[in-house]
Amino acid sequence: MKLWHSFKKELKLASKGMYFYIEVGVAVVMLLVLLLFVPKELDGRHDEYLYLDLPQGAKELYLEKIRSEDLDGQEESVTLKQGGRMISARKFVLEDVRLYVLEDREAVIRYAEEEREVAVVVALDPDDGLAYTYYLQGYESEKLRNLYLIFYNKVVSMEEIEAFFDDVEVRTLEGNPQMLNDRENLLPPFLTFNGSLMGLFILAAYVFLDKQEGVVKAYAVTAASVWQYLMSKVGVILFASVLTSIILVAPVMGTGPNYPLLLVFLAASGFFASALGLVLTSFYRDIEQAFGALYILIMVLILPNIAYFTPSWEPAWLKAIPSHAMLESFKEIILDRGDMGYVLGASAGFLAAGAVLFLFANHRFKKTLTL
Repeated sequence: MKLWHSFKKELKLASKGMYFYIEVGVAVVMLLVLLLFVPKELDGRHDEYLYLDLPQGAKELYLEKIRSEDLDGQEESVTLKQGGRMISARKFVLEDVRLYVLEDREAVIRYAEEEREVAVVVALDPDDGLAYTYYLQGYESEKLRNLYLIFYNKVVSMEEIEAFFDDVEVRTLEGNPQMLNDRENLLPPFLTFNGSLMGLFILAAYVFLDKQEGVVKAYAVTAASVWQYLMSKVGVILFASVLTSIILVAPVMGTGPNYPLLLVFLAASGFFASALGLVLTSFYRDIEQAFGALYILIMVLILPNIAYFTPSWEPAWLKAIPSHAMLESFKEIILDRGDMGYVLGASAGFLAAGAVLFLFANHRFKKTLTL
C-alpha cells in the first residue's frame, strides 16, 4: 500500500511538471511525422539525365526501347529548371530510376557538375556501336565503376550476364514472409527511443530535480524506504512509456500488433532503462555533472539504429548493446506472425538485468543519502 500511495503521489507530481508532457509531446510529434510525412512506400528511384548523340533513326529506336521499360509505356513532356534556365525534357519512370532525356548536351553535363546528378551521354563508337559516357562525381565506389564497365562491355553481353543471374539458385528460407511497409518499418526505432531510452533521460531529470530540492536527503530521517521512492519513480516512467507507445502504435498499426505482449515488453525494457538511469544518477549530484555520461550512454544505445537502417553493417559486437534486442523485439511484436519466444526471452533478460541494476541503485542511494 505504501508503494501504491508513493506511486500515485509521484504520478500526480509528474502530471504537474513539464517532463511528463515533453515525453507525450515527443510521441505526438513522432506520430505526426509518421502519418503526414512518411508514405507507406517510399520512392527509391533516383534521377538520371540522358543526352542521345545519335542519328535520328538510332535515337528513335533507343527511345522506343526506353518506352518499353517505362512503367506505363508512356513518356511525359516536362520542363526542368536549371539555374535561371528552363529546359524541356522527356520523362520516363522506370523500375528503379526516373530518366530525363534532354536535347541539350551541355545541360546534361551541368546537372553532373553543378547539381551532382547522374548524367550520361550516348553516342556511336567507331564500330557503329553505342558508347556510354558517364559523368561521375568522384565518390562512386570501385564496384559501381566496374559495374558500369561490365554493362557495356563488348566481350560480355547483357544477355550473358542475365543468363548467369538466372542460373543462380535462390532458396527462400521462410515461406510467405511478412513485410512491413516503410511507415511501419520506422516504428521499432521510434518505440525504442520513445518507449525506453527517453524514459532513461526523463527519470534522471526527475531524480536530479529531487536532489536539488533536498527530497532524496530527507529519506535519511524518515521511516520511508528508499526502494519505494525509487520504484515509484520507475512506475511513473513505465506509465508514460506505455501511454506514449500506444499513441504511436495504435494509429499506425491498428489491431495488428500483439498488444498484451507489447505491454509485457514495455514493462521489462522500461524497467531496465529506468534502473540504468537510477544507477547513473547515483554517481552525480546534478544533471550538469552527469550530462557527459548521459550523452555517451544514449549515443551508445542509439548505435543499433544505424545497423537497423543499414543491414549490410551489423558487426557482432553491436548485438551486445541492449537497444539491439529492443529493436528486434518491437519489430517482432508489430508483425502478425512475430517470434513470441524471442520477445518473451528478451523480456525475461531485461527484467533480470533491471532487477540487478535496481538493487545496486538502491544500495548506492542508501549509501549516499547524506552526501
